[in-house]
Amino acid sequence: MLYMGLALALCALQLVPAALAGPQPQLLVERSGARRLSMVGGFAWENCGDKDPVVVQSLSVAPDPISIPGSLRVSAAVNNGKTMASPLKAELVVEKALGDLWIQLPCIDQLGSCTYNDVCSILDDLIPPGVPCPEPLLTYGIPCHCPFKEGFYSLPASDFDVPDVELPSWMTNGNYRVRAVLSNGGEERACLKLAFSLRSK
Repeated sequence: MLYMGLALALCALQLVPAALAGPQPQLLVERSGARRLSMVGGFAWENCGDKDPVVVQSLSVAPDPISIPGSLRVSAAVNNGKTMASPLKAELVVEKALGDLWIQLPCIDQLGSCTYNDVCSILDDLIPPGVPCPEPLLTYGIPCHCPFKEGFYSLPASDFDVPDVELPSWMTNGNYRVRAVLSNGGEERACLKLAFSLRSK
């Protein structure tokens, strides 16, 4: 389940294109003081679900800002209180700071505020079934395929390479907020809010 936390974080960062996109929401604008996690220029996170079975207990991401391409150091601990199987739905709301306003980015080419109807099939496309999970997930016993069994998962500080992916200009340098909701069988299982900065080289 820790991999799901990392997958949500990486999906939220929009570093890996996904296979399925949902409807495109309208562009929304909000003043920065209206919600929590309005921090800019620093990484922050919080659980946002009410009694969700999946709870992120710790999450650290460096450097700040996140550089594309570059190296990303991540540590995390996740408590998964309920086994989850396919289909596992992820809904993202991605906002970018524009002055003191937060603008909701639409879903375009599977980037932005998108709905991914089955994260399990996306993971299967990225890491085919039968192929061992990549390091360091394999070393720490963190699954990379559904079902994600109930349990506690911990990833000590580990380095990941962020490839030189081509992001649209509206998703490069700037400050972002993301709300990611994970559901299974119509029930919310996890909700995570992230705030971070991106810098393209």
